[in-house]
Amino acid sequence: MAISDIESETPLLDDTIVGVVNYRGFPAKRSNSGGWRSASFIIGVELAERIAYYGIGFNLISYLTGPLGQSLAVAAQNVNTFNGTGCLLPLLGAFVADSFLGRYRTIVIASLLYILGLGLLTLSAMLPSLSPSYSKNNDNSPSQFQVVLFFFSLYLVAIGQSGHKPCTQAFGADQFDGQHPVEGKAKSSFFNWWYFGLCIGLSLAFLILSYIQDNLNWGLGFGIPCIVMAAALLLFLLGTRTYRYAINTNVESPFMRIGKAFVAATRNWRIRPTLKAAEEAAGGTLPDHHGSHQFEFLSKADGSKEDGKACSVSDIEEAKAVRRLLPIWITSLLFSILPAQLSTFFIKQGISMDRSTGLGFDIPAASLQSLHTITIVIFIPIYDRIIVPIARQLTGKPSGISMLQRIGTGMFLYVISIIVAALVEMKRLKEAEEHGLVDTPNATIPMRVWWLVPQYVLAGVGDALTMVGFQEFFYDQVPNELRSVGIALYLSIFGLGSFLSSFLISAIEKVTGGDGQDGWFSDNLNKAHIDYFYWLLAGLGLLGLAGFVYFSKSYIYNKKVLG
Repeated sequence: MAISDIESETPLLDDTIVGVVNYRGFPAKRSNSGGWRSASFIIGVELAERIAYYGIGFNLISYLTGPLGQSLAVAAQNVNTFNGTGCLLPLLGAFVADSFLGRYRTIVIASLLYILGLGLLTLSAMLPSLSPSYSKNNDNSPSQFQVVLFFFSLYLVAIGQSGHKPCTQAFGADQFDGQHPVEGKAKSSFFNWWYFGLCIGLSLAFLILSYIQDNLNWGLGFGIPCIVMAAALLLFLLGTRTYRYAINTNVESPFMRIGKAFVAATRNWRIRPTLKAAEEAAGGTLPDHHGSHQFEFLSKADGSKEDGKACSVSDIEEAKAVRRLLPIWITSLLFSILPAQLSTFFIKQGISMDRSTGLGFDIPAASLQSLHTITIVIFIPIYDRIIVPIARQLTGKPSGISMLQRIGTGMFLYVISIIVAALVEMKRLKEAEEHGLVDTPNATIPMRVWWLVPQYVLAGVGDALTMVGFQEFFYDQVPNELRSVGIALYLSIFGLGSFLSSFLISAIEKVTGGDGQDGWFSDNLNKAHIDYFYWLLAGLGLLGLAGFVYFSKSYIYNKKVLG
């Protein structure tokens, strides 16, 4: 839907939007700010930023096991730690944005840190012993300075992303008025097209940068993401005059208000909720808070106003909204371990298989992840333009199915993907044994790499449902002033998932790989048992899905529009 569609359906009297201003600080008008025009800039920025981030992250395990000479288990732990840090730090970036700097300024500052980190990372890869390429026999060992510079640069990128990632997406969604009938539908669609642009960026990174890094050199492979990130910042600044900027009407920080509600409720645990709080909750004077009758414990924060420490009903409802999210967030953690395998063991499976094309070159193992993103790129338009309208007719919901139904469906498909991966790995090990290649770790298994396509495709459809669903859910269900934090909460699920995956790998390696034995994660993949790990993950995923479904059934949305 174009911005002109929104303008044509909006009366002139409804042109001024409450709660947002333009770049000059005046009340924003619907006709000349926000909408798809502004969102297009931001989606373009996300596309470029994902090229930059995944340009270093998607093939990181190959760099760690190649130029840096790390073992498979250590490299996998480092990849998971980096991914986890990159997903948890946005909680800090979102806090800074929502409490102090605002989203626009946070994005600009974070982008500058991002570019600096990528520049230093490029420098670390261009130092003499690692440039222009590394020896296949690992003859050129990196110096301690190079290793320190590499990891410092890598985590500087993670710090830059911590402010960029949550704020850019929340800022993009802010360009639509969720209370407007037309823009409200556009906002729901925005999350689909946001993820579409993200996956275009991923695909370009997988297809182009993986070839450069594997066949040319790592300096160029890291330098291109730096240039792309600088272009992303320029594109973002070009849209400055078109954006809508949310204003905070409360002097007190939303974190302080919500924190006070929990503290006051704890202090007043022996008293009953005040009559005013009970009447407002039961009488329907809180239209945006359908779950006001839940968590009566927090209603006690209203307390007695004689001591001057009582919280307003609005503050209490914001605290309840945050409390309501916790079971969904917690039960999603077990599932979040599954996506972490895309950038680690899925790639290592592909490296050992026949990747020849018959055209004189082999498919880079890391570029196999493009199957996952291409699936998303194909599926999202189908979902947005075909599946959603049909579901909308059947359910009457603006987004067709509820956000939690969408997430749960994606979780189930992801579990199926891991089961398929386990079956494919069992066949790969059998092929290695039948052809006498178990003791030849660098040999190519006579099994075409296309066997990995089903697990990547299923993971792609699962991602299109879960990731977009999580983004919209956590943005929509947190208090308005905490929407950057809402996006960060979604990211933190997968950040903790990466750490949990790293912990599992470390624990399993100690149990199965002790005393010189070949454990589940042996450097010789033909003696390893990644298939056992996949079966364990499938079980954990099903357990997490069961908990998620249980709490989803009782979840009460805090908006009238339940899409």
